Amino acid sequence: MGLWQIFMIFLRLGLTSFGGPVAHIGYFREEFVARRKWLSDAAYADLVALCQFAPGPASSQVGMGIGMALGGVRGSLVAWLGFTMPSAIVLAVLGMAFVGFDLASVDGVLRGLKLVAVGVVAHALFGMARSLCPDIARAVLAIVAAAIMIASSTVLAQFAVILGGMLAGFVMQRAKVDDHPMAPMAPRSATGAIVALCCFFALLVILPLAAHFDQSGLFAVIDGFYRSGALVFGGGHVVLPLLENAVVDPGWVDTQTFLAGYGATQAVPGPIFTFAAYLGAALHNGSAMDGSIVISAVTSMITLVAIFLPAWLLVVGLLPFWDRVRHIGAMRAGLLGVNAAVVGLLAAVLYDPIWTGAIHDMFDIGCVAIAFVVLQWRIMPVWALVGTGAGAGYVVALLA
Repeated sequence: MGLWQIFMIFLRLGLTSFGGPVAHIGYFREEFVARRKWLSDAAYADLVALCQFAPGPASSQVGMGIGMALGGVRGSLVAWLGFTMPSAIVLAVLGMAFVGFDLASVDGVLRGLKLVAVGVVAHALFGMARSLCPDIARAVLAIVAAAIMIASSTVLAQFAVILGGMLAGFVMQRAKVDDHPMAPMAPRSATGAIVALCCFFALLVILPLAAHFDQSGLFAVIDGFYRSGALVFGGGHVVLPLLENAVVDPGWVDTQTFLAGYGATQAVPGPIFTFAAYLGAALHNGSAMDGSIVISAVTSMITLVAIFLPAWLLVVGLLPFWDRVRHIGAMRAGLLGVNAAVVGLLAAVLYDPIWTGAIHDMFDIGCVAIAFVVLQWRIMPVWALVGTGAGAGYVVALLA
């Protein structure tokens, strides 16, 4: 698989993937499992499960993992660059200009994009459920997992659901495991994986020490963003308190600027962690990184890399070992249960916050049904559906 092709596919996804982390997982599945068939549903669900276990932005890690599966370590880098670059550029420019994004002016567009996202996640869930829950035992396991997550949508509940799915798979699915070897998901480089994991933990120790002795404040900034990316479980919006602690508490960014950037992040496609690009660009107004627009742009790039670096190191470090253990018979049985639990986890997130946050009346339900049918029958590609949804939402808002 050529690196340029990987980059261009993820760049298109980065331009059109609205709706947050779970919607991104739906977009990835539609592109690489359903449309191109470069990954099987089982291999994709295994990757999603691994990224749910690891700290960091889950959807971005899934994208990095797909890139690694298709093009090795360099593939993971170009996948991240393509998926992250569009929203990062927009947010960095907003941060340098200190322009709070007026969400009221695009309410209709955002409504249309949210409804498309519901349809995308529902379509991905439907396809994964048919593939990964083909019997009553796994269907019940998915329903139980969804019920647990709806009742308690905490990170601990997420871990409990995935671990419980693995244990259930060990017990109930061992007889369903065949002896055929599974195709490797990524190149197996144990040495490179160990180096990546060592770097992940070493930077957690080295960066605070460097920040202590550095008078410029640069390493303090890098440490704050790296630690935010390394220690957050659940990804997405969960990182906001850590970022607020990293930049608002020291006085580098004021609360109003922070909230304006968060609002703008909701209006752009791609991962929520690109909020770091906005904050890095806005730091030149604080005591940490005074300077010109050029310095703001450089700082934006540094903070963006710093918050995503731990996620990339974990993908490079864990995926080769994950690729090995998932071939073991007992582990493969456990993964059958994990995959069913992942279906339940996605179903819970589809209900809350995606469905509850986007669906308000029968008109919204009809729009979601249309989006689902369009995807199911492949009437138009996802990017065209996203554009249609945004345009239709804008028109409806004008007519209202």
